[in-house]
Amino acid sequence: MSKLDNEAYGDRAAEPAPDPQRWMALGVLTAMQFMLMMDVTVVNIALPHIQDNLHFSVEGLAWVVNGYVLTAGGFLLLGGRLADLYGRRLGFVAGVLVFGAASAVCGAAANSSMLVSGRFVQGLGEALAGPAALGLIPVLFRDAKERTKALGIWGGMAALGSAVGSVVGGSLTDLVSWRWIFFINIPVALFALIMVPRVIPESRMARKGQSIDVVGAVAATGSLVAIVYGLLKAADDPWGSGKVLTPLLGGVVLLAFTAVWESRVSDPMIPMRFFNNRTRVTSNGVSILSLAAFYTYAFLLTLYLQNVLHYSPLKTGLSYIPFTLAIGVGMGVSTALMPRIGVKATLAIAFLGSAGGLVLAAGGLATHASFVGGIMPGLLVYGFFNAVGYPALTNGALHQVTGQDAGLGSGVQTAMQQVGASLGLATLVPLALRYVKHHVAGGTVPALAETHGYALALRAAAGVLVVAAILALLLLEKVEAKPRDAVAEATAGADSQSASPTTPTSPAAA
Repeated sequence: MSKLDNEAYGDRAAEPAPDPQRWMALGVLTAMQFMLMMDVTVVNIALPHIQDNLHFSVEGLAWVVNGYVLTAGGFLLLGGRLADLYGRRLGFVAGVLVFGAASAVCGAAANSSMLVSGRFVQGLGEALAGPAALGLIPVLFRDAKERTKALGIWGGMAALGSAVGSVVGGSLTDLVSWRWIFFINIPVALFALIMVPRVIPESRMARKGQSIDVVGAVAATGSLVAIVYGLLKAADDPWGSGKVLTPLLGGVVLLAFTAVWESRVSDPMIPMRFFNNRTRVTSNGVSILSLAAFYTYAFLLTLYLQNVLHYSPLKTGLSYIPFTLAIGVGMGVSTALMPRIGVKATLAIAFLGSAGGLVLAAGGLATHASFVGGIMPGLLVYGFFNAVGYPALTNGALHQVTGQDAGLGSGVQTAMQQVGASLGLATLVPLALRYVKHHVAGGTVPALAETHGYALALRAAAGVLVVAAILALLLLEKVEAKPRDAVAEATAGADSQSASPTTPTSPAAA
């Protein structure tokens, strides 16, 4: 979070009365955040139907997820900076408009290219709307107690959106059409576009030579897209082929350019000093590994349930309810456990327990597996231990970061998690696909080959988590064990500072 203008944080003695429409404004912001978070999980359940309807290959299907997470993560910090400098309300409206229009394109997609293109643009919409909406909360709620309550509502609605996404996606796909998982976004976006000018004031930070690092954001995102493309092509082509090596090498070169650019530009997207701390770098690195395993499990389990066990989309969505409940329990246990045993031990337990959950999940896969005996044990164990690590990862990512820089730390962690999601789908999923194609070509029944291939990928994901546990034990320093909230710290840091004078813009005047 950057310095805010004195319309929100001016002289306390002359501070105006609270905005009477602040709670209605929060309702608009949280409705949109609910939709953005739901969109992350709602698509997963519909993937097999999308694959059949638009004739995706499995590796091509990964781009329905990757297109979204790569642009959402790659442009997240840029979206926050644009909102700070040019107006948070403007940034939010622009993001909602982009997201809503892209949702219409995705829902009306006539082919796979149209859908993937729409998903890339959807991710850009989230990168613009998400940081801008979060930046508006301290503007609307100047009182610390009210702001804490507002942030709690915000976080709760985001968590609820993620939790119900699987069931909503399954219901819409089963009862109407997979296209409605995208069309459902449009009414919410229209509601936000109508209400925002009426209930939310504009706010921006005072400009003092700050610049927009568009080159850094585009180069970083482009490098990751190229690398992921190359890795996914390896599912079909040899590693030494031009189709694999050309994008991989191009991505590496572009990534190196990004590092050089960020080290020399006057106002970088991520200051290089952020990476001087070993614990922060390690925490973000293991976050990448953790999310790689998470997205691989969710992606392959959905394909397995519908393509091998022939679950309906609705039944698949309902199957994730135990997983969601286990995550809630794990989060609760973590907040009590971490202050007692420390961040390092908590992460080691979380990663090793999650690895055990994936091994259990892999062992439960069979061509005629039961849900209670074969599928649910892995969901429960992995979901619980995966959630145990969430607060510890946040504390590590915020190590020796205070005040306004907490916003940067949180943004970097979110971006790294998105990177991890895309890299997991680009490395572990092709491992499964290669196995399936090789054994089907050798005469194995497709359902059996898929079952064994998916199990192989889950065991590999478990190995990734074991590596994450080792890295955490070896490289993490002593980290504050009290659970931290990056959003609350960032807004509190902004609240403690005042910026140069600007004139507030009321909703009506705008």
